[in-house]
Amino acid sequence: MKKINSNDVLLHSVTRVVTFIILAFSVYLFFAGHNNPGGGFIGGLMTASALLLMYLGFDMKSIKKAIPFDFTKMIAFGLLLAIFTGFGGFLVGDPFLTQYFEYYQIPILGETELTTALPFDLGIYLVVVGIALTIILTIAEDDM
Repeated sequence: MKKINSNDVLLHSVTRVVTFIILAFSVYLFFAGHNNPGGGFIGGLMTASALLLMYLGFDMKSIKKAIPFDFTKMIAFGLLLAIFTGFGGFLVGDPFLTQYFEYYQIPILGETELTTALPFDLGIYLVVVGIALTIILTIAEDDM
């Protein structure tokens, strides 16, 4: 049977625009989450959905070439980051996952709050993106 080459110009164009919007929204959710519930988890899910949209809109080989991440290593790095952030409180005699924060004057941004919840959320973010894409891509590759 002859393979039919489809011309999905509209799908590719919309995918590029929508992926950018979803990724921008996931960054917003990530940074808004250290003071509100969510953060790393919901930001990671949104990023995984944006990358999944790219995998659906384009072929798997070209996306793997453009995004050459090993998602299993991303899971390990994110988990280690979250655990080591939690152990930071032990160094000063506080319980596991104690959050510290301080306000700093940054030249362009002005007064900015820096907190230990942000690296913890980054670890959760990496774990969620890695797990979601590993599961989805494993199922998709199994189908081929």
